[in-house]
Amino acid sequence: MSLASATAPLRIGPYSVDPPVVLAPMAGITNLAFRKLCREYGSRDSLYVCEMITARAVVERNAKTLRMMSFDEGEHPRSMQLYGVDPATMAEAVKIVVGEGWADHIDTNWGCPVAKVTRKGGGAALPYKRRLFGEIISAAVRAAEPAGVPVTAKFRVGIDDEHTTHLDAGRIAEEAGAAAVALHGRTAAQRYSGTADWEQIARLKETVRGIPVLGNGDIFRAADARRMMDSTGCDGVVVGRGCLGRPWLFRELHAELRGEPIPEPPDLGEIRGIVYRHACLLTELMGEEKALRDLRKHMSWYFMGFPVGSELRRRLGVVTTLDELAGLLDQLDPEVPFPSEAEGPRGRQGSPGRVALPEGWLDDPEDNSVPVGADMDHSGG
Repeated sequence: MSLASATAPLRIGPYSVDPPVVLAPMAGITNLAFRKLCREYGSRDSLYVCEMITARAVVERNAKTLRMMSFDEGEHPRSMQLYGVDPATMAEAVKIVVGEGWADHIDTNWGCPVAKVTRKGGGAALPYKRRLFGEIISAAVRAAEPAGVPVTAKFRVGIDDEHTTHLDAGRIAEEAGAAAVALHGRTAAQRYSGTADWEQIARLKETVRGIPVLGNGDIFRAADARRMMDSTGCDGVVVGRGCLGRPWLFRELHAELRGEPIPEPPDLGEIRGIVYRHACLLTELMGEEKALRDLRKHMSWYFMGFPVGSELRRRLGVVTTLDELAGLLDQLDPEVPFPSEAEGPRGRQGSPGRVALPEGWLDDPEDNSVPVGADMDHSGG
């Protein structure tokens, strides 16, 4: 069987992203430890975005937020996602970030569908306010420009099927000076349910001609990335839930997009080592107690589809020390091959539902008033 040709690198500002793969920022997931794991398997020239940081928390020098803004010594470009709803606050946060030399690339978040965020006009609700959206992007771009730091924007198709915003958001972001845009092919009302509408990614690519367009949603296998790029014409892919408990997915993605043979997935023996390595990296980052507590949520993803046994799964889910983890991992049969059941969707899916919005939010899309209370002072989503 002949292999597909290599995809072209993605250019974001001064950076060549090769192959064109981006690790999506995920709250509580894409800290320094997990990003390092993904980079070790994938290309060092792809982008690995840290957890979402709120602009207000940066301006107020929130201690927890500053700790989250940590990057590995060899991590370059350092990619940070900022969330904000106020042009002035966003501009000030970007000035601080680039002034302190904390990041080389800034992404902006417009896709969060969580009710506590959209209810106040933030997240996926905000692009409906076209003027305000453009003013925030413009403010971020102007603040980052002197340092040569590119600004990008990631958003959803819209609030719901009756209130789509992605085509306007793409045009506005391009006009405001964004270096690239990325689209998750779902509305906020869908949350993570159903399937992503890749046709909307194709429509955005037809609309936005001057900057790269990236696609996001339902990339669970390397072939999915190739299929998305071929069917939509998008310039690159953003991978989120598909790599939960699968940092080696980047090895497969990068082989696929470089036109190389796809490596065999790891057996249970290799995954044992990956889990322990993840635990050690987390321990370096946050100390053993917090690290093992943080690792617990990854266990079901790492061992999805494997015949681990209910009692051992339970014990892995409450592990407290590295020594205990090592002992539990030793009980797993290293010869078990990667199961086909582990190839599909993973992570939260939820059910579709009505999007919570501020009263009167849909009345005037040209209203550029900053929504009250939506500029959260905490980070991480």
